[in-house]
Amino acid sequence: MTDACPTGGTADEDCPWFELTARDGKTAARAGVLRTRHGSVVTPAFMPVGTQASVKSLTPDEVRRTGAEILLVNTYHLMLRPGVDLIKAADGVQRFMSWDGPILTDSGGFQVFSLAHRRDVREVGVRFRSHLDGSSWQLTPESAIDLQLAFGSDIIMPLDDVVGYQSTADEQRAAMELTHRWLARTVEHVRHVRQAIHGAEPRLFGIAQGGFTPHGRAISAHVVAEAPVDGCAIGGLSVGEPKPLMSELLTASIEYLPDDRPRYLMGVGSPEDLWTAVALGVDMFDCVHPTRVARRGGLFTRRGRVNITASRFRAAFTPVEEDCDCDTCRTFSVAYLHHLFRSRELLAYRLASIHNLRFVQREMARMRTAIQEGTFGSAMSAFLDGYQAADREAAELQRYRRQARTGSRGEAPW
Repeated sequence: MTDACPTGGTADEDCPWFELTARDGKTAARAGVLRTRHGSVVTPAFMPVGTQASVKSLTPDEVRRTGAEILLVNTYHLMLRPGVDLIKAADGVQRFMSWDGPILTDSGGFQVFSLAHRRDVREVGVRFRSHLDGSSWQLTPESAIDLQLAFGSDIIMPLDDVVGYQSTADEQRAAMELTHRWLARTVEHVRHVRQAIHGAEPRLFGIAQGGFTPHGRAISAHVVAEAPVDGCAIGGLSVGEPKPLMSELLTASIEYLPDDRPRYLMGVGSPEDLWTAVALGVDMFDCVHPTRVARRGGLFTRRGRVNITASRFRAAFTPVEEDCDCDTCRTFSVAYLHHLFRSRELLAYRLASIHNLRFVQREMARMRTAIQEGTFGSAMSAFLDGYQAADREAAELQRYRRQARTGSRGEAPW
């Protein structure tokens, strides 16, 4: 469907696809709306990740009830399984997964990065071996777009070359420059294929990289800002760098991105990071973090994340949070969730994921309200003062153990 504008026109005729509706007077936070062919999305927005056309353990209706309006699905995983031909036969990924809202597809570049020991990056694209069966595949800037168009995506992303925090300055610069050349090829390819598209077109974002220096970030943001793209993503962060450096690099990127296009910070989803990034002017986010930690018993509260498997919750016959309106808290006690996790019942993953996604969406709604009311700064201070972020060393240890088990930063099986 095409979402109607307040003036009576459609998003493609009389209204811009992205419109700012409010700004905070004391920070760079801003509220707006994205209008896509499958409906509107209010911003700032958080996109739950449906890696393989599924937000793990949840139905689309359950995801919708958390407040989500748009989902991210993964090109790399879907091209390997079930394959693009099957999704085309199903008439697109929305019908395939029974989700009636907008879909953003990533290009697969990050997943290929996470399998670095199996990839070969060249000018033409990247060749890699499937983590499923070892078969050889290739992604190019052009084929990544063709896949996303075949999926029926509302927002499509260009192929980019991602490097980790331990990479050298030369590697960071080379990856950035290759990403820029791939973006130019992507823009040209989209220009040609759009001539064959009937009806509303998907929106193309560019991805600003730039490594781990403010100067590199500024250079890449300039390139993306000058490109004929519908939105600007910021990639290559949250890949091992310290959080203060991530904030510095994000600031450097945003400074040179256009004000009239949506800004999308890729792969960031901790509650405290969402508030901080919105204050800097970010409009969109995605991350597996809320559902991944949920499946391990980590539940978000206004006081911070708690480990529901701890013995102190064994006889706690109250909700996770008294004022939480999620389906989990309105129905079940902490003691029951504790029991499910200790018994390794599959329902544990579902109920915890519902709670964490609703927590994040409720915070996004608080941000939008605070921006509209001009109170974002005080609202952010109130949240951060009360929220105890997960211990940095513990988080790094968990990441190291996860990498040791899976060989990647990609989604681990539960």
